[in-house]
Amino acid sequence: MQRYRFIESCLFLPTYFNHKKLKAHLTGKTVLITGASSGIGEQVAYQLASISCHLVLVARRREKLLQIKNRIETKSATVSIYKADLRNDHEMNEFLTFLHDLPNGLDIVVSNAGLSINRSIYDSLDRYHDFTRTMAINYFAPVQLLLSILPILKKNHGQIINVSTINALLAPVPYFAAYQASKSAFDVWLRSISTELRAEGITTTTIYLPLVRTPMIQPTISYQHMPAMTPSHVAKIICKSMYTQKKKYQPWWLLIGQLASVFLTSFGDFSNKTKNRKKS
Repeated sequence: MQRYRFIESCLFLPTYFNHKKLKAHLTGKTVLITGASSGIGEQVAYQLASISCHLVLVARRREKLLQIKNRIETKSATVSIYKADLRNDHEMNEFLTFLHDLPNGLDIVVSNAGLSINRSIYDSLDRYHDFTRTMAINYFAPVQLLLSILPILKKNHGQIINVSTINALLAPVPYFAAYQASKSAFDVWLRSISTELRAEGITTTTIYLPLVRTPMIQPTISYQHMPAMTPSHVAKIICKSMYTQKKKYQPWWLLIGQLASVFLTSFGDFSNKTKNRKKS
């Protein structure tokens, strides 16, 4: 089990949730978790394993989903797994048919599947596909999913939990154009429709996360030494939001980060203008 270093313990304060409240809230309900084969999605599934609920786990790796299913079903939850790449139209449509055929519908959707890219724009000039595939999984896939199942969530007075990033609330930063644009797009979309959904009994929660130590960050070597949350800690935050139904979670220091990101961006622009004047 991953342990926090001192700086991480200061940045990521402990999360305590009431398991009795969570159990009372979820017993008999159906929870969909996308991106469930590893990282945050997997840990959310394990947190809910001791509750008599129905977990629907979707991801691209069937073998890993089977392992998770076998481990969870030794406890109280029942598990349905579905192998699908949600960027693929055919696989998405078949998955939506599966969801509409669930006998008790859906109560909670944890929108967790995602893709991160850290790359200079000058290394992306011949990689337009970086932007299309990032937008496909971070924006178009969850939008398509929710457009289809909103009537089910309305019937069950359900909840949508969006696993987002603090980047969606920070000033734009270099190297993250594809990731930041796609995550911000879905964040704005969900916030835009939240009032309409709330009027129909559907609650929305957005979890704004800093760096999380998942397989998604492994290709970036510099991330290995940066402070990062553990997936199990994030899973507790998500599970707590299921019964509190608060509109959002964000780290205590995010406001400071937002102010700093605006200042640094403005300072960078000013410095560049000064350099250009000197050159001319």
